[in-house]
Amino acid sequence: MKITYELSEIDAVADQILKTVNSKTLLFQGEMGAGKTTLIKALAKKLNVFDITASPTYGFVNVYESETGETINHFDFYRLNSEEEAYDIGIEEYFYGNSWNFIEWPSKAISIIPEESDCISIEKINENERVLIIGSKEK
Repeated sequence: MKITYELSEIDAVADQILKTVNSKTLLFQGEMGAGKTTLIKALAKKLNVFDITASPTYGFVNVYESETGETINHFDFYRLNSEEEAYDIGIEEYFYGNSWNFIEWPSKAISIIPEESDCISIEKINENERVLIIGSKEK
């Protein structure tokens, strides 16, 4: 699925994503500044989480509870040096519960991410417009 959108439409895009994906593990790919964290904040808002303030770049994962009791794990692997570091944070425990997992920079640990994940690629067209493609996990 391909969606072209303006940033002002991000809440509607978040709705479309939640209706389209087949998995609760979503992999976000795109260059720095493409809007991965911004989209994750919109998705979390749709899932009734309102306390996401920033990407978890330095701690690798932030865990949020929604008002409905769902858990959202927001990973940022940008600074991950090896898959061993992901194992050190207990990553497999996050993946095999019933939580949502939103992962930025998944290529840093792609072999340990569940196969049934959905990939969301974001391309920046200009300061206000993005193209998003939803597909299956790329190996």
